[in-house]
Amino acid sequence: MKKNLETLEFILKNYKNFNARATRDALLAYWRHLEKGGKMFWAMAGAMSSAQLGITLAPAIREGLIHGLSVTGANLEESLFRLVAHDSYKDFPDYRYFTKEDDTKILKNRMRRVTDTSIPEDEAFRAVESLILPVWEKATKEKTRKFWHEYFYDLIQAIDKKKHEGKAEECWLLAAALKNLPIVVPGYEDSTFGNIFASHVKLGDASANIAKSGIEYMGAFYDQYQKLSEGKGIGFFQIGGGIAGDFPICVVPSLKYDMEVSAKPWAYFCQISDSTTSYGSYSGATPNEKITWDKLTKDTPMFVIESDATIVAPLILTALLECKANPKEANKLIEKYTA
Repeated sequence: MKKNLETLEFILKNYKNFNARATRDALLAYWRHLEKGGKMFWAMAGAMSSAQLGITLAPAIREGLIHGLSVTGANLEESLFRLVAHDSYKDFPDYRYFTKEDDTKILKNRMRRVTDTSIPEDEAFRAVESLILPVWEKATKEKTRKFWHEYFYDLIQAIDKKKHEGKAEECWLLAAALKNLPIVVPGYEDSTFGNIFASHVKLGDASANIAKSGIEYMGAFYDQYQKLSEGKGIGFFQIGGGIAGDFPICVVPSLKYDMEVSAKPWAYFCQISDSTTSYGSYSGATPNEKITWDKLTKDTPMFVIESDATIVAPLILTALLECKANPKEANKLIEKYTA
């Protein structure tokens, strides 16, 4: 049992109070929801792809622990960057002690720092640009239109495996593309490739019309949510705040009040955030505030884990993967520690 359920047992045995307890309780409620036949939707802000969350996120997608995603444009593209340019990334563990001159040197070396790591300009941005620009040009010529993620779904599956520097099994975007997972990318204009696309539109190389809008994303998500929430419903697991979380969670009240159709509330809610609790900041608003917006109900299991998602999310995902691989023994272990 211990060999196959080591992470689950570690959490059950050690996570008793404070944020540790919230992590344990969120994990158990997630697993119980899946066991009943429910689904889970993830909203991912921050720099999770640069932080290599795909190491656990990709297998979780493959194993059916995640059924839909909302991600920032940055997380979408950075999963691709990690696959094709992994060996050219550089880490800066001493970044807290950098001077302005240190960061200027990084700029001159054509690297773009994200906390303690950096994305290579030429091997990532410009290499991918050379691959996707012909696709944009073709779509412009043929007057076809796609959602932003669809261009990346197509591209990541078309790239020659010989060009992979990162591990394909650790690329969440590839795992999602292969499953054709429902995904929304709200505000994708606010990303490196949003900027690159804008430049090619301005230069006349591509038409802005080939990328479907955020409004069209919501229109499509109305239908996706209704299907995903069938049966035991779908939960909402959120990393960070901002548009990646706010956009998809609003689908429920929009269906009810704007579309005037019935819609199930989200069946579960968990947010991992290090934002200070605040009733003026979406990132720091407590879950019960969402009751007033008709996104959650008083009976919805709700959890807030005030911690670093790069620490917490891999633990939860690993424990869930253990549960999925050995559900009978996992439930025995859960009963042992929670009875």
